[in-house]
Amino acid sequence: MVSTDEVRRNPRRRPTINDVAAVAGVSRGTVSRVLNGGRWVSPAALAAVNDAIRSTGYQANSHARSLVTGRSNSVAFLLTEPQHLLFEDPTFSILLRGAAQALAQRKMPLLLMVAGTPDEREGVTEYVAAGHVDGVLVISSHEGSPVVGSLIDKGVPTISCGAPLGFEGQVGYVEADEIGGARTMVRHLRERGRQRIATITGPLDTPGGRKRLEGYRAELGAGFDESLVAHGDYSRDGGARAMAELLERRPDLDAVFVASDLMAAGALTALQAAGRSVPHDVAVGGFDDSGLAATLQPPLTTMRQPFERIAHEMVRLLLDAPDDEPVAVTIPTKLVVRAST
Repeated sequence: MVSTDEVRRNPRRRPTINDVAAVAGVSRGTVSRVLNGGRWVSPAALAAVNDAIRSTGYQANSHARSLVTGRSNSVAFLLTEPQHLLFEDPTFSILLRGAAQALAQRKMPLLLMVAGTPDEREGVTEYVAAGHVDGVLVISSHEGSPVVGSLIDKGVPTISCGAPLGFEGQVGYVEADEIGGARTMVRHLRERGRQRIATITGPLDTPGGRKRLEGYRAELGAGFDESLVAHGDYSRDGGARAMAELLERRPDLDAVFVASDLMAAGALTALQAAGRSVPHDVAVGGFDDSGLAATLQPPLTTMRQPFERIAHEMVRLLLDAPDDEPVAVTIPTKLVVRAST
């Protein structure tokens, strides 16, 4: 733990919010709350932080000052993916709409930001750390995300959509029941009489990719077979490539659980090209129900994520929940049965 003497012995080093938190014996989030007016902070913690600020000589940066004065009054919706996915993947637009609606009820604007490249990440973190927003809703973070790490280091209030892999316990988050939803889909396929159930995962450095595979594996138990697993990238083309790979490796498969509806759309195309009938030859189940599933041929059985509720919960946690201990909220999914199974 950093002491007041250690901070003073190094006068060239400007004291940070982390130094204040260490000297006060509280979390970085508590210091942020104090700088934001003391809401949700106990009298004892408030006194400890104020004493630490005085003893370390800490001076709030422009971000902290904007929180104190309330001059920002806005929130960033930050997509950490390439720009084209904002328009290709319908889940992002639904989350965006839900967050905008939740903030409109509070008369707060939402700033859309994309950080899919190193230059974009640097620009975004500099912008938000300068105090232009009151907090950030991070969408589609990957394990060890440099964006999430920078936001934490700069003391920017942050809530993640899905578990922030590598930063658990440091950032609050809202997620659908990824594991339970995957288990439900696999159970549904087995109840339909399918015995060789494959899966196309999302990227394994994302919470959805990792947890949906975990649920698939858990439901199959001793019947899990690594040869029935192919990895995708949440894109339509990625789903088609993974499906073709599975058909070549395991032509006897009779069902596939695809970790997103967009990848499932690609999988359906690959099955059609291979002359496989859905669901007669191969049953197909997806995950999301973002609007795309019902338009596919055949219409896709999938797990529904309550995207608007997820977005509203993210806004609530960002603006209302005390962040002494980051909060995690898990929301149930629902099986929607259509013609693909």
